[in-house]
Amino acid sequence: MSSSKSNNKPSDFSPNAPLKSVRVIESALLGPGLLTTFLSDLGAEVIKVESPQGDYIRQMTWPIVEGVSLLHLHTHRGKKSITLDLKTPEGVQIYKDLAKESDAVVEAMRPGALERLGLGYGELAKLNPQIVSAVISGYGATGPYKSMPSHGIAYDTWAGLIEPTRDDQDFCRIPNSLNVGINTGPMLGALGLLAAITQARETGKGMRLEIAQSDAAAYTDWYRIETHRAYQRPEDEVTGNAADNYERRAPAMAGMWEGVRYQIYESSDGFVLFMASEQAFWKNFCEALDRMDLFEKWPGSKYADHARGNLELQAELKEIFKTKTSAEWLTFSDEANTPIAPVNTPESLMDDPQFKERMPWFSADQLGADQLPLPIYMEGELMDLPTKAPEVGEHTNVVLQSVLGYNEDKITELKSSGAFGSAEG
Repeated sequence: MSSSKSNNKPSDFSPNAPLKSVRVIESALLGPGLLTTFLSDLGAEVIKVESPQGDYIRQMTWPIVEGVSLLHLHTHRGKKSITLDLKTPEGVQIYKDLAKESDAVVEAMRPGALERLGLGYGELAKLNPQIVSAVISGYGATGPYKSMPSHGIAYDTWAGLIEPTRDDQDFCRIPNSLNVGINTGPMLGALGLLAAITQARETGKGMRLEIAQSDAAAYTDWYRIETHRAYQRPEDEVTGNAADNYERRAPAMAGMWEGVRYQIYESSDGFVLFMASEQAFWKNFCEALDRMDLFEKWPGSKYADHARGNLELQAELKEIFKTKTSAEWLTFSDEANTPIAPVNTPESLMDDPQFKERMPWFSADQLGADQLPLPIYMEGELMDLPTKAPEVGEHTNVVLQSVLGYNEDKITELKSSGAFGSAEG
């Protein structure tokens, strides 16, 4: 596998980083810059090109940690920042020079921003035929919503992932829920970008790709959406499963409401999730409790039997699960070989022993705020600690020197020309 770009690599890359040979230019505002975070966490050199005023992600959302947003500290860890005034010919030329020495350019703004500056894929491909251009936006580059302004939750409401709630005054509210599109969009974008870079290195020909965070939100919910689609077909063609006597359930998690052997139960000090839907696990549970009477009365089917709607059994299990703490039920699960899981909150998860074992914190002393690592173990180890998210233009000089070979005189000349702009501009 070959690469046409320069071998000028900075010295702060771990020799074991799997993406240490990858260089990406990022032009991003706000959360979609997370696309390249997955790459920088794996050792890629990500150069964030900012306007002289910088990406205002540093002031967005909460919490603000010592004057800088957690969103910035996490999203741009491991990256380098340079400032360019792309309204000047000198700034545009530097951008082109960087693209010549890079594998990819990522545009995480409304589609067409770089194109309007003369830095679209067509222009960059003339300079570097192997360049990959990835554009990530809210609604994508096509369709009636393509030009609409939006923020992260919009993609989840669009995809049907959020159900409005009402407060005591009958005002509609956004419920407490996970942001899906703004996280999975960048993740899918990173996957696509790596595939495109792999092909470009093999063929010598780059490509353009674009990702919509709204598409990603919908794709993440494929099981529910595809079930609704399948249920549009006649009931003699698409049924439920054998354990439900082939009667259809509501799609995905809504179909869990009447579940009994796959359900949340209250323990003596919290909640646990019971998942003995396979007959073998259900039998193990009953044997370990010395309650084989429950198995004999309701043996269930071999697979995927949730004892749907069995309120008598549910009442029995309700009382049984109150007899132990959540921790005791987890020990029971391990010893009896029957699936029981903790029910955590985002706050209590930090104290879970499995979390502590698998997800060691990057400390605030190191990155400005306590942060989670990219949870990919390679040869039994997580990736090295990334560098702290940069200040605006923090690496302008070092990038121009190490990547493009500019000397101090040339950088001074470019500064005088306005190529790097002014933060007050």
